[in-house]
Parts: sequence; structure tokens; C-alpha cells
Amino acid sequence: MSVPSFALGVPSFALVGAGVIGRHHGSVMSRLTDRLRLTAVIDVVASRAEELAEARGGRPFTSLTDALSNEQIDVVVVCTPTGHHGTVAIEALEAGKHVIIEKPAEITVEKTDEIIRARDKAGTLVTVISQHRFDPSTEKTLAAIGAGEFGRVSSGIAAIDWWRGQSYYDSGDWRGTWELDGGGALMNQGVHTVDLLVAALGRPVEIFAYAGTLAHERIEVEDVAVGVVRFESGALGVLHATTSAYPGLSARLQVHGDRGSAVIDNDQLAFFHATPAGEDIEERLMGTTRVTSGGGDETASSNPGALSDAHRRQYLNFLDALAGNDRLRVDLETNRQSIAVITGAYESARTGRPVRLG
Repeated sequence: MSVPSFALGVPSFALVGAGVIGRHHGSVMSRLTDRLRLTAVIDVVASRAEELAEARGGRPFTSLTDALSNEQIDVVVVCTPTGHHGTVAIEALEAGKHVIIEKPAEITVEKTDEIIRARDKAGTLVTVISQHRFDPSTEKTLAAIGAGEFGRVSSGIAAIDWWRGQSYYDSGDWRGTWELDGGGALMNQGVHTVDLLVAALGRPVEIFAYAGTLAHERIEVEDVAVGVVRFESGALGVLHATTSAYPGLSARLQVHGDRGSAVIDNDQLAFFHATPAGEDIEERLMGTTRVTSGGGDETASSNPGALSDAHRRQYLNFLDALAGNDRLRVDLETNRQSIAVITGAYESARTGRPVRLG
């Protein structure tokens, strides 16, 4: 992709979806006014688009089609219900725009592949919000793995122990549906932690899982899921995701190798031990190390959903990549692997058999 020139000197953004996450993206953009300009806010509910546009800038619209026809737009940000991500992203790509998609890219691998094909045809940039890859705790852990300081990484655990009351699912007719949510505890709430497990352990190749709806009513999707993932390296991972853990605990990632381990709890590095190259490990029995300290000064999030400053850091990476000054750290192929794990877990739970991941 050649470095683009923008009519307004900075890229012009359109935000599609003025719900909770759309408002957060609007807040992020308002802190980056030296790097971008919010030109349009789109929502099928006109009053929501008008309210967010008044607060953050830009003109309100009720469709992306109208916005593209009436405004100069360089980048489209997709914050609709997940099952609509592909439709919006592909319309933007067919118009030659760059795209930012709130997680996950879509509800199936096949629909994600449709976006990939549209991106390849357009020749533009697409990133999927995976903001926890930009947390200091994650960056430190992945750097240690890359430097070999954890030795052979052999296992990992991704646990999402949250609570969602029945009122959460009753608050929108799309919540808890296969068509628009794409899944429950794993797809909607757990995708970020699954993404970090994949980032740490590599390409997943097989999964076996169980899932159930055990604590909520009037939803189609699971509120608890467990599974085991096998990775190309031979490493094994454990998944546990629930929205039935009252009163709500944390999202937690554990990564273990034969020279080091890390535990990330609610975005904070709760434990970290790495053995630098050239140093020997201690050959002694261990098993009582407390996982409560050694975390450095990373900032913890009070909500494992992490509407944190990491969104801004991912926006900065996207803007730098758009200007040709950096590589895009999260692309569609990156997010596709996490979607494959989650949809593979659902297939395994339905069939009672392990599922190979392409």
C-alpha cells in the first residue's frame, strides 16, 4: 500500500454504531484530534447518531451509504453488533476505504474470509481491535517468549470468570443470539483472552470442548464453555469462559515454559519469571511460588472487558501503519485464528468430537 495523502491533512473517520463500544471509540478519537478527524457518525437509531456526533464531532447519518455519498471519508470504524460487521466492513472496502473493526471480525471463519477477500481486492488496511496485545503486560510476556526466555512454551490457560445478569441479555434483542452475537461467554466475552492465548502459544490446530447454558434464560448461546486446545508447536491450552461466575471475577492468562512463566490477571502482570539466555535454571522442586507479586507497574483494569487506554495505543499503531511508518500489528488473519478456536469449540460441543482447525 502506498502512503496516502488526505484531503484534510489527516485521515477522515466515519464511526458506524453509536452504542456502548461506539461511544468508547468516539472518546478515543477525541483524544487523537491531531492525528484524525471524525467526520461522520452512523447509527440506525438517528437519535443515538445525533447524540454521539454532538459530543465528538462529525455529521450524523442513519446509513453508511449516505455518509459515503455526502462526506470525504478515509477510514470506517465498525462498532455494530458482531453479526453485522462483515456487511459494513465489505461496503466500506468496496468503496476503497480503510477499516477498523471492533472485536471479533465476524461470527464465523467463512464470513471473516469474505472480509479478507474484500480487503485484498481493495488493497487497503484492515485492523481488528485486539487492544490487550498493546497492554504493557502482554508486550512484556510476548517479548520474553520471542527472546526464548520462557524456553519451550508448553502450556497455557485462558480463563474468563465473569458475571452477566439476566438484565444484560434482556437489554438488546441481538444479545445472546447466534445470528448477531455469534456466541456467548467465549465469542462475546472471551475472545480477547483467547486471542492472547493464541498470541502466546502460536497456531492452534485442534480443539475439544463442552458448552452449556446453565444460569440464564431467553438466550440461545452458552454461558459456560470449557475446552482443550492443541497448538502446532505441541503446546496445550485450556479454555474456561463463563458469564455465570457471580459476582464476577477476572480475565486471566497463564503461560508456562521450561525456563519461565507469566500470569496476566485483569491486564496486570500478576507474576513474571524469565530466564535470560546464557543463564541456567534452578534444578529444584518448585510448586509453592505465590502468584501475587512480581507484576511491575502495569495498570490494571477494573473491568476485564478492558475499555482502557490500550484502544488508543492500537489506534496509534493503525495510524502509523496508514502513514507507512509502522507495520500493522493486528490484521484479519490474526483475529481469524481466535475465531477459528471459538467456532471450533462450538462445533466440538455440538458434535462431541475433537475439531481440526484449518
